[in-house]
Amino acid sequence: MSPDQGMRRLGMSSGQDMRWLGKGPARGVTGRPFHRLFPRRGRRLPGTVAPGTAYAEAEGLEVRLGGRTVLRGVDLTARAGEVLALVGPNGAGKSTLLAALAADLPAIAGTVRVGGLPAGDWSAAELALRRAVLPQSATLSFPFTVAEVVGMGRAPWAGTPAADTDDAAVTEAMAATEVAGFAGRPFAALSGGERARVALARVLAQRAPLLLLDEPTAALDLRHQELVLGICRERAATGDAVVVVLHDLGLAAAYADRVAVLHDGLIAAQGAPGSVFTAELLSRVYRQPVEVIGHPESGIPLVLPRRTTSPAPATARP
Repeated sequence: MSPDQGMRRLGMSSGQDMRWLGKGPARGVTGRPFHRLFPRRGRRLPGTVAPGTAYAEAEGLEVRLGGRTVLRGVDLTARAGEVLALVGPNGAGKSTLLAALAADLPAIAGTVRVGGLPAGDWSAAELALRRAVLPQSATLSFPFTVAEVVGMGRAPWAGTPAADTDDAAVTEAMAATEVAGFAGRPFAALSGGERARVALARVLAQRAPLLLLDEPTAALDLRHQELVLGICRERAATGDAVVVVLHDLGLAAAYADRVAVLHDGLIAAQGAPGSVFTAELLSRVYRQPVEVIGHPESGIPLVLPRRTTSPAPATARP
């Protein structure tokens, strides 16, 4: 596997180089020379985006994979200052939709816009300044340290005035995800949950106005699930657009401003969790009877499966 392929396994665009390596928190670790893939001049830099502005849009989106239509007629908008959760059963098209919004998958019909323009109108370097992508899993075959992996997120900003904030961005991202304590450890030596948080730190360090996160809580314990979704809310509060794929409907209800429920390649419903999460809809989409009740204090919807079997009775010890 080449270094460039390894970067893509971490969810990085082929336009992202390793310029940051050997600086800041990784100082003292031997830098690794990689060919530079970004042009240093002529890039259009992102501007300020007003809250509520549509930052990523899919219109009439249709995507085929392996000869099968995975998405059809999808309309979706991610707005600055909001957390949008994509939910639905396995195979519904959530990850495919996220990849299409990232312009990492081609559409056979429809349009994807990022930052007000069709995604194809941006160069790879310009697109990397506007969206940061967290894949479902992060693996790397080279012995990069945690600090080096997080520093990869700063590569799109090489040669721009924002490169002066590289150290601060990496330090802030590692602190937010609680990985600073093992910044010098090899990425390959980490547990699954630690790798997931390091990969998220890399995305945060990129400081793109659009975050596309594919199941960021899948490998995490309860505390770190809450931590990660709290970070999503914080980034939205600063004006970013956050799109996150989740399987936990409770997390989606608690942290998302809007949810889109995918089913068989279509969006079955979208809107505020309180209006979208109904027992009828979720029971049909997931093919599992559920009941939806409001939390007694917050009113946030709680989705509970209806079970036909009773728990086994407790038996006294002899």
